[in-house]
This record gives sequence, C-alpha cells and structure tokens, in this order.
Amino acid sequence: MMRRCPLCAESTIALYHRDRRRDYYQCATCKLVFVPPEQHLSAAEEKAEYDKHQNSPHDTGYRRFLGRLFTPLLAKLSPQARGLDFGSGPGPTLSVMFAEQGHPMTIYDLFYAPDASVLTQIYDFITATEVVEHLAQPGKVLTQLVAQLAPSGYLGLMTKRVTSPEAFARWHYISDPTHISFFSEETFRWWAQKNSLVVEFPGPDTVILHKTLS
Repeated sequence: MMRRCPLCAESTIALYHRDRRRDYYQCATCKLVFVPPEQHLSAAEEKAEYDKHQNSPHDTGYRRFLGRLFTPLLAKLSPQARGLDFGSGPGPTLSVMFAEQGHPMTIYDLFYAPDASVLTQIYDFITATEVVEHLAQPGKVLTQLVAQLAPSGYLGLMTKRVTSPEAFARWHYISDPTHISFFSEETFRWWAQKNSLVVEFPGPDTVILHKTLS
C-alpha cells in the first residue's frame, strides 16, 4: 500500500513508533509524524472526544494557557486587525481575548461553528490553537489558511512538538486518540520555507508564521 505524507504528499515514509493502539509513520521529506488514515477515529467518535472538553473564556487557567500564543501574537498586530480563530472548539476563548483588545474576530470550527463562508474571506491574522495535531490533511488545511491571510498577515499555531523517538515513545500527547499529526520544529521550518513564510517559535508549543510581502 502506497502511503503519502498528509503534509507534503511525498511517499518516502518509515515507521517511527508503534504502540498497542496505533502506528506512527514519519515522512523523510518534511519529518511530519502521522497516524495512517485507517487508524483514525470516525467523525462521530472524534466529536464525542471534543464534547468532553470544558473550555470557557471564564476559566483563568485556560486563558493563561492560551496566553502563550496570545501575548506574542498580540504584540505584532496593527490596531483593529481582523482575525479568524480556526478550530475554536466548544468554548471559544482566544477569539474573546483578541476581541477584548479591539480586534474583530470570526470563528470557525468543523463541529461547533461550521459556517464555511468564513473560510472564503481574508484576515490580518489567523490562529489555530491545539488544532493541527487533529488534522487528517494538514497540508491542505494549512495551505488554505495561508491563502486567507492578507499580505504581511500572521498565522499563529499552538501544538506540542516532536523532539526525539525516545521522548515520543513515552509522550502523553500520543495517547489522545484524536491526535494524528505531530509536528517538529524541523517540520515547521521546512513548511515555512516551502511557502515563503518567516517562522519563529515564541515558546516550546507555539509557532508564528509571517506572510512577508517579498
């Protein structure tokens, strides 16, 4: 069976790790680690997992967690910059935090705010916190989000990063059955270069990609 990387579509793939429940492959080109499609949950099973999340803008701990992306990204934005929170989840919070600072926000979520018309508009910045690890087709989705950025716009992502096979084997992050795509710093650097983006890493689980004018 011919496997292709869900980020870059290359077919040079090797087994990276295996546990009792799933297999994890790594792409030789972009270094993405991913679970093969036949081991993904169904959409109904996936939503049932998300329904367990109890996130809310009234939760100060959750706000502090999101602050790891919110604070460095906010510092880059022009006044009234328009944003999209992609994959906002059952309790949209990051969009509320940006709106409180004067940034008009739109939200999209496949399960909780599925108005696809917002995916045809252009934004000054887009956020996706704890989203990319859930994507079956991260290449397609990330390319679409970059296309929705205005010139000199920002894409801010939050996801925990792969560091080594040893750390991966005992990583709590892979025990979540909805986590199927795992990025490393090398993967983000590869993808940024491929898409003419400037990448920076404000923290161990945050990434800001800048669409430059050149």
